[in-house]
Amino acid sequence: MLCCKNTSVLGGYYENNEKGSDRHPCQRYDLQGKAVLKTQEKYYLSDISIKYSQMGFDAKMLSAVFENIVYLEMKRRGYDVYIGKNNTKEIVFVAVRRDERIYVQVCVQLPDGSDREAANLMYIKDHYHKYVVCRDTLALGNDNGIEIVHIADFLMRENW
Repeated sequence: MLCCKNTSVLGGYYENNEKGSDRHPCQRYDLQGKAVLKTQEKYYLSDISIKYSQMGFDAKMLSAVFENIVYLEMKRRGYDVYIGKNNTKEIVFVAVRRDERIYVQVCVQLPDGSDREAANLMYIKDHYHKYVVCRDTLALGNDNGIEIVHIADFLMRENW
């Protein structure tokens, strides 16, 4: 997986570059308790080629690559980005900027016969924007107020 829970996956690289900006920690956020959790953070890479140089490319990691790209774009736009936890459901990203909040699920393709990506967002009972970002051009649209959008369109939008 591109986002790493344990930086030892990349060997000693990070031990020697502890203060570098090559990795970005992303903390978990409890949506019910409205608090940042102290455990289970993930790390996203500024340059995914570092990971590939150590571990090679695997097509199964494409979803993690998309997740990494979306994370970096939200940070570039000034959002504080968290991994959302809502009971037993995980929301890939909760992004907050001033009074604005968005929820984002990221996947390569929506699974056939499953509404998992959108269903996780439906459990959130506020009225902030909710997105499922994917590469699946046939699945685009709106599902009960949750916008399903192509990753390129999502990244190119001026406003979310």
